[in-house]
This record gives sequence, C-alpha cells and structure tokens, in this order.
Amino acid sequence: MGAMDALEEADDFDADVATRICWHYYKEGRTQEEIAQSLNLTRKRVNRIIRQALASGLVQITIDSRHSACPGLESRLKARYGLRFVKVVPSPADGTDVRAVVGAAAGQYLSETLGPTDSLGITWGGTIRAAGQNLRRRDGGNTVVSLTGGLASSGPVNPYDAAALFARALGAPCKYVTAPMIADSKELRDALLRSAPVADVLGRVRDIDRALLSAIDLTDQSKALEYGVISAETWRSLQRAGAVGDIAGHYLDAGGKAVRHPIVDRVIAADLEQLRAIGELILAAGGIHKVPIIRAGIAAGLVHVLITDEAAARELAEPS
Repeated sequence: MGAMDALEEADDFDADVATRICWHYYKEGRTQEEIAQSLNLTRKRVNRIIRQALASGLVQITIDSRHSACPGLESRLKARYGLRFVKVVPSPADGTDVRAVVGAAAGQYLSETLGPTDSLGITWGGTIRAAGQNLRRRDGGNTVVSLTGGLASSGPVNPYDAAALFARALGAPCKYVTAPMIADSKELRDALLRSAPVADVLGRVRDIDRALLSAIDLTDQSKALEYGVISAETWRSLQRAGAVGDIAGHYLDAGGKAVRHPIVDRVIAADLEQLRAIGELILAAGGIHKVPIIRAGIAAGLVHVLITDEAAARELAEPS
C-alpha cells in the first residue's frame, strides 16, 4: 500500500463528501473515474466511499419487490421448507458485506408489510442494523420490543442501539430488556428474569405481531467471537456441544434442537415457546457460512419468512 493509500484509509468517513459522490454516481450516472477526477480524489477512494455510504445507510437502494432476481430459488426454498415467503437477493461482490444487502432487503420487506399498529420484536447484529437503516420512515403506531439483553459497551451491533435505530425509523416507543445478554451466573440470570422491568418486557413477547431475527453462526467468521460476545474458549466448547449457532439467544444444533451447555443457563432472552407464539418470524441471514444455523432455525420452528442471498439459497436448496 502506497503512502497516499494509507493516508486515505485513515481518513474518517465524511458524510458531506459521500453525499456529493453518491449523487454524481447514482443520480447523474457518472463513472467513478469521472467523479474521482472532478473531485481530485483517487478512484479507489471514490469506490470505498460509495461502499461506506451503502453500509452506513446514507444511500438506500429500493427495488420493486414485485419482481425477483431469483424467483426459481425462492420457489424451491418455499416449497422445500414450507415457508410462507422467501426473498433471495443476488450475492454481493467480493469485499462487500453480505449483511448489508440482506439487511437492506429485510428493511424493505418490513417497510412494505409492517402494519400501522404492529408491534415488532428484534434481535441484534449487522444484518439487523442494515435493516433498520433501510426502513422507510413513518410516524407513530408501532412498538419495538428487544428480544434479548444487551451488551456492556455501545456499538453498531448492540441490541440497545439496534432497537433504538428501529424505534427512530418507525417513530415508535421501544421496550428494552434492561439486563445483559449473558449474565455472570445462572443465579443472577434467574434473579434478573424475575425483576419487574425484565419480566414486563419479556412478558410482552407472546403478543408481538412480528419479529425480525438474525442468525449468529459459530464458524471462524462468527461475529459473536469477533465482537467479544463470547470467548474463544466458549466458542470452541459450543462447537464441541454440537451447536451451529444461535438465534435470539438460543444455541441450536444442526437439527434445530437446543444444545446443553453452561452458557444456556446464563442467557437473558425470550424463551423458545414465546418466540414460536409470535405471528410472523422473519429470519434475515446471508452467506454460505450461515447455512447450518439457517437450516437449524427452520427446523426449530423459528422461520416463517426467510430473507437471504443467492449463494446461501443455492446451498439451502441442496439436500442437507
């Protein structure tokens, strides 16, 4: 990497510059090279800013959902797994986070289908954040309910931040689980579950109209490991216990059964029966590495609507 490239990589994202670049690129149809020359930037930097603008939600791309890029795969998955609805989006180019494109599709789906007074439960993760960034803004009528506890430090994937993002987009009140995602002990978890604030929020879960869920894998690409939600030791022991990932705080094996592991007794989240009672469960997850936990979620009865990318969809369409 040259000195100029290194300097550019260190630059902070500038929303004003990004807005100008994206206007030229998407509205005027100018090439990245033309934009780079007119703004005295490198083409590489222009490309990176466009990708950052998409990932941050500054740019939202809407595609008429009456048309599908992958109708054959959608029909196959719907029939094979008995799902109500499947949306498959083209897999992104190398270097683009699949969570951004799958999340954008999830945000568009909710924008089109969420009723004016529906309550919406959400989990956490990069796909959930991207969905929130791509929601069409509206004012009032909905309620957002967090389905898990939070993380100690703030950040773009924290369940508290995700819930707040959805609440702002929908102009809605938000119900938070005011407890950690993972307690230090079973005794503390049990005490927190009995506490009035936590019991009140989790008690509402059965009455939620819809829930947007993410799938957290336990591969070497796991964001739970990268973000420090679980330790490397716990990650390895979960794999040994047969877990392929978790959905809404529930660690599942390849057949969709809840695994037995010490962490299970410390997780603060809505229980499986509460989740299954929700009217519509939407699982948004993409990437081939997510296929085992997507399959597990379907087998566990946690998916009515699946939103994924083409690469994962092709793998899901094959015999397991």
